[in-house]
Amino acid sequence: MIRNYLKTAWRNMFRNKTNSVINIAGLAIGLACVIMIALYVQDERQFDRSFKNAGRIFQVDLDAMMGGQGGLLTNSPPAVGPALQKTFPEIEAFTRFYVMGSEIVSNDENSKVQNHFSEKKLLAVDSNFLQVFDYAMKEGDAKTCLQPAHAIVLTETTARKYFGNDKAIGKNLVLDEYKQPFTITAVLKDPPSQATIQFDMLIPTAACPPVQRFSWSWIWLQMQTYVLFSKNAATDKESIKRLEAKFPAMMQVQAASAFRRIGQPYDEFIRKGNKWNFFLQPLLDVHLYSANLNSQFLYTLGDIKNVYIFSAIAFFIIILACVNFMNLSTAQSATRAKEIGVRKVLGSERRQLIRQFLIEAILYSAIATVVALALVAMLLPLFNSLSGKALDFNRIFHSGICWMVLLLTMLTGLLAGSYPAFYLTSFNPVSVLKGGVFSKILSNTLVRNGLVVFQFTVSIALISCTIILFQQLRFSQNKELGLRKDNVIIVPNAEKMNAGAEETLRQQIAALPGVEHASMASGLPTLKTFADNYVPEAAGMQGALAKDIMINSFMVDEEFVPALKIQLLQGRNFSKDYSDSASVILNETAVQQIGWTDPIGKYMTYTGHNNQRFRVIGVVKDFDVVSIRNAMMPFALFHYSSKTYSTGRSYLAVKAAPERIAGLLSDIESRWKKTVPSVPFEYSFLDASFSALYADDQRTGNVFGVFTALSIAVACLGLFALSVYTAERRKKEIGVRKVLGASVGSVVQLLTKEFVKLVLVAAVIAYPIARWAMGKWLQDFVYRVEMQWWVFVLAALVALLIAVCTISFQAIEAAVANPVKSLRTE
Repeated sequence: MIRNYLKTAWRNMFRNKTNSVINIAGLAIGLACVIMIALYVQDERQFDRSFKNAGRIFQVDLDAMMGGQGGLLTNSPPAVGPALQKTFPEIEAFTRFYVMGSEIVSNDENSKVQNHFSEKKLLAVDSNFLQVFDYAMKEGDAKTCLQPAHAIVLTETTARKYFGNDKAIGKNLVLDEYKQPFTITAVLKDPPSQATIQFDMLIPTAACPPVQRFSWSWIWLQMQTYVLFSKNAATDKESIKRLEAKFPAMMQVQAASAFRRIGQPYDEFIRKGNKWNFFLQPLLDVHLYSANLNSQFLYTLGDIKNVYIFSAIAFFIIILACVNFMNLSTAQSATRAKEIGVRKVLGSERRQLIRQFLIEAILYSAIATVVALALVAMLLPLFNSLSGKALDFNRIFHSGICWMVLLLTMLTGLLAGSYPAFYLTSFNPVSVLKGGVFSKILSNTLVRNGLVVFQFTVSIALISCTIILFQQLRFSQNKELGLRKDNVIIVPNAEKMNAGAEETLRQQIAALPGVEHASMASGLPTLKTFADNYVPEAAGMQGALAKDIMINSFMVDEEFVPALKIQLLQGRNFSKDYSDSASVILNETAVQQIGWTDPIGKYMTYTGHNNQRFRVIGVVKDFDVVSIRNAMMPFALFHYSSKTYSTGRSYLAVKAAPERIAGLLSDIESRWKKTVPSVPFEYSFLDASFSALYADDQRTGNVFGVFTALSIAVACLGLFALSVYTAERRKKEIGVRKVLGASVGSVVQLLTKEFVKLVLVAAVIAYPIARWAMGKWLQDFVYRVEMQWWVFVLAALVALLIAVCTISFQAIEAAVANPVKSLRTE
């Protein structure tokens, strides 16, 4: 019986080749989109699940407020991990890491080959790091490899970079800031791409001076801390909340001495309105649920919103594909209704006919699935380049996706075949053969119009969202930053030189033709800033004044402000004509939050460094240093000579004439190599650094745009099916009109005007849906575009244009047809 069903389905498929191609193409595009989105979603949801203890590991985050500035942070102080393990027995262990920044690493003098590389993915970790996070080991022992103070662990690729195919274990590497070489004690397989913590090298925190120097601190937020719960400990949400409720009492005991050490007792700190509340985040949530957390560490984080958005798109695309199938079934309903009538007269039961139609739909779906897999294989490299992923086609067959594809094939076939199977088989065979049922089928305008409105609603909503998304991206990239980012060359690793060599190199580069300014700075916009608490002085002030304020800052020279063309609003810039070691320049936001009306000449004290006192000499216009997802922060510029803090980083910023950049790069490199030959020359551009802040949003926009285009393509196939349906339904009416003198244009207008009404209805429905969805997405941006009414009108017009173009082909064909053919049966 099944064999006969398949034979009949195959014959029907070849009898109606055009409809079959449209059906299969629509279903194939829909299924291909669903499969690619399923691969994307699975990849996002698999982050950190390869670790054996993933379910018991929690990241220690901080809800902080200090000096009027605050937020949720992934950074934590060195002391919190030991305190948590000591205080709470359910916490079995803690482990931490510290990002070392850029280090120049080379082979030791006994090596056959001398390599010098700038390593940016070097972490200082606790000795148990590889026991808590069980990265795959190639050589060495995870329990002991990080116990020696000058041990170093490499990834497989890094080991090959320094030693080729030679064995790396037991050999030495030299880090430029350390006198004693580090001995390689283990080699790891490269960290999986689905691990949140990525690195190339690991050294023990015991060998890291900053970590040792601040091991007592509860304020130095430069660590990342994780705790491992014991196997018997409860880790459900309620249990974790109960544990977190005990953290303030722990702070009262464990952190009191550390706060007194910085001159601010903990109780007084809290009374001022500050807060320092630690909380736990499951490791398995870190990748997708950290959009509201700020981090100094360059994680590759996802966003659960994107997972929801793409999943919704996949759902709507497959529904659109099924709608297309139903529409084409409607278009063929006359022929199939007579076929059903004949079969019933010859003795077929309704359940047999239902099976026939469902098997036919499942056959279409199965063929579409094969085509879809071929499309995925061809398009996956393009999708990877757009999304920044490394998705593998073979993963479909080695994960739950293959079962999802099989289930989706069956469900799609059943859903798409449900209309002809259950509706067309319900009629009396006598009525069918007399032709009375045909008019009843075709008059079911509610279902038909509902399907049309649904397709247009989805299309208009997606077009609207795509336009707004790219508007926000363009706004992010073109927003007035308060500085000039174009033609600024950034050269890192200047801290590898002594102070005299830094200034000498800067002067040499400033003298090059085409160089407008050359500046040395401890940081630059888009790079890490230094932040700490400052106390403004109220001398002569009337009214309220901030008791203290958290200020981010750079240490710079007198060339920094003109190099970036930052606007000076009051006072003066740093100058060689003055001794500016105790001077500071503030931005507008800092002055406003402090409460000074006339800031020039006022003082503020830095309690973190021997109560250093700084005099305000200037105020600059606010300028962006981070993504516009964040609010403008209070910011300060200190002079290099202040030595008020040390970040271990220094950059050379060169403002160049655009026509001289190519030649300047080689000139700067030659002077760099003469000054520090052992340090590799690297460079980037400030505008590219700002663009990188929005790289994830750009990738999201690209992927969203592609799937929107594919969904519109699927909808167009459905519209073509509807145009066939409409022309078939009104074939005799068109014949009569043409006999009575109607023109081709009037007939085309007749066939298309009802779709205009449906587009308007769909636009009204799509407007609140798209507005709500994009309102949710835009909430992540402090500075964002306003959703304009014309965007939704434009989306409706685009959808209308696509609809008219799609329908016109069939409408014109029907309008130019010989009316005799349609009327000869009358």
